[in-house]
Amino acid sequence: MLTRRQAVAGLGAAALSLTTPSRGAQPPRSGPPAPVKPPRLREGDVLGLVAPAGFVGDRFGLDEIEATVRAMGLVPRPAPHLLEREGYLAGSDQTRARDVMAMFTDDGVRAIMAVRGGWGSARLLPYLDFQAIARRPKLFAGFSDNTALHLALAARTGVASIHGPNAAASWPPAAWEAFRQIAFEGDMPTYSVPAYDGPNLAGHGGALRIFRGGKARGRLLGGNLSVLAALVGTPYLPDFTGAILFLEDTNEAEYRIDRMLTQLALGGVLGKVAGIVFGQCTGCEDPDRGFSGFTIYEVLDRQVADLGIPAFQGAMIGHVAAQVSVPVGIMAEIDADAGTIRMLEPAVS
Repeated sequence: MLTRRQAVAGLGAAALSLTTPSRGAQPPRSGPPAPVKPPRLREGDVLGLVAPAGFVGDRFGLDEIEATVRAMGLVPRPAPHLLEREGYLAGSDQTRARDVMAMFTDDGVRAIMAVRGGWGSARLLPYLDFQAIARRPKLFAGFSDNTALHLALAARTGVASIHGPNAAASWPPAAWEAFRQIAFEGDMPTYSVPAYDGPNLAGHGGALRIFRGGKARGRLLGGNLSVLAALVGTPYLPDFTGAILFLEDTNEAEYRIDRMLTQLALGGVLGKVAGIVFGQCTGCEDPDRGFSGFTIYEVLDRQVADLGIPAFQGAMIGHVAAQVSVPVGIMAEIDADAGTIRMLEPAVS
């Protein structure tokens, strides 16, 4: 009888190869590129602001974003078409892609941050010049829908990036400190699942859910589950062999989380990874479920416990104000029993 890990690992080898899209995408690469660490941020550096997905709204919203960047000690430089809008997108795909490339190729820009998420980052991927990006490695930061860019950068260039708050986030002290440590200081922090502080006598009901204990080391790869699952079968998904897969999501019913994890299993991703961290699943409860379905914890337990690898849930990754900044593509160690993620190398040079 095959174990679940053996079964899902075999699915990756059986996956059909796909043709590369014709809209300017480079051919897929074999194996993960060697990690490339972009320069760290310094006070006074220029931070390029881009909108790869949803639109900003108006110039007053941009004023608030720029004020946040200045509070970081950085100089904001909005992309040329940052305030454009086309439906729910911040301009056409080509326009948004040109803005992203303009920031990567501008020698006066030190790093780049997405102003918000939404939907649309994956639409840019065929229009990006990854060879040009690799020649000018810069730190890119953002989360949610920007997962598409993180994964494409990892797959095509190996340039490390930061899955952390977007520029329009509220940036409470915990979120800012986590970003500062990674992006400015080049620190290697250890993130822990927050301790339980509720009313239960024995401390039960805490945030840490251990699906399988143990430790594992590997490259941190992941992000928003919905976006990652949608990239399965495309040339923009990195090689997850031996990786630490981290995931988060928001406003997804339990059955949809189950469906997307099943897609990762059938696509061969879950069978390759060395460990799994599921962060926050904000608002992931179906109000009509009642007592007739699985909880989100049962969904995760049924999907990952039998893989035979360390796996836990509860890290402050995702759609929460005090989210941590997770470097994508950098080596880390997880301890599922302790609920920790320990960085083993800096994300910046």
